[in-house]
Amino acid sequence: MNYLPAYIQDFFSLFYPRLCHSCKKALVKNEECLCSFCHFHLPLTNLHLERENSLTHIFWGRVEIETATALFYFQKGGNVQNLIHHFKYKGKKDIGVYLGQLLAGKLKDNPMWQPIDIIVPVPMHRKKKHKRGFNQSEVIAGGMKEVLKKPLIVNNLVKIDKTETQTRKTRFKRWENVESVFHIKNPEAFRGKNILIVDDVVTTGSTLESCCQQLKEIRGTRIWIATLAMSV
Repeated sequence: MNYLPAYIQDFFSLFYPRLCHSCKKALVKNEECLCSFCHFHLPLTNLHLERENSLTHIFWGRVEIETATALFYFQKGGNVQNLIHHFKYKGKKDIGVYLGQLLAGKLKDNPMWQPIDIIVPVPMHRKKKHKRGFNQSEVIAGGMKEVLKKPLIVNNLVKIDKTETQTRKTRFKRWENVESVFHIKNPEAFRGKNILIVDDVVTTGSTLESCCQQLKEIRGTRIWIATLAMSV
């Protein structure tokens, strides 16, 4: 409805008010997805300011990356979990786009993140994508593309096997569950590129590690990681 004139939007809002996806209060002009109060109280990490941080430590000795960040800390029962749940399982893709834009806004003018050439979302198996209707990492990456003005490449890094749910698995079992399930169709498209890998939530990092290992087999690739949230 943002393409309509302001007075028409105001008229529609009388009957169909836009609601905050967190507290469900009506949004006012210039608020998107979240009200100012909920936005202010989101648990930002600010990890993008440090090349070595608590998220990069997860990948030490596992795979070589340039740096990594998460926009928020993820806690069970918190606002971030509620937002991501509505995004992934209720089909509220506007949340993913909005949060992707917020994440990209943190990175845009930071020298550590400026070398990025392309954006690549963590892929989803085609059957799961068909069932859900979209890949949440792709939606987030689409929001980031709008801010970073970098090419978004999908369907080159693909998931070739359907894995079991990662919930309640140990770190080693998570790694076993995603080992060798990713494939690169055209390695030449990634050769020599500085790649930003995008995902929604990182816990043990097993899925991201497996993606990165495939990409690091291509000569000249360097990898950055950005996610909406990290578990604490």
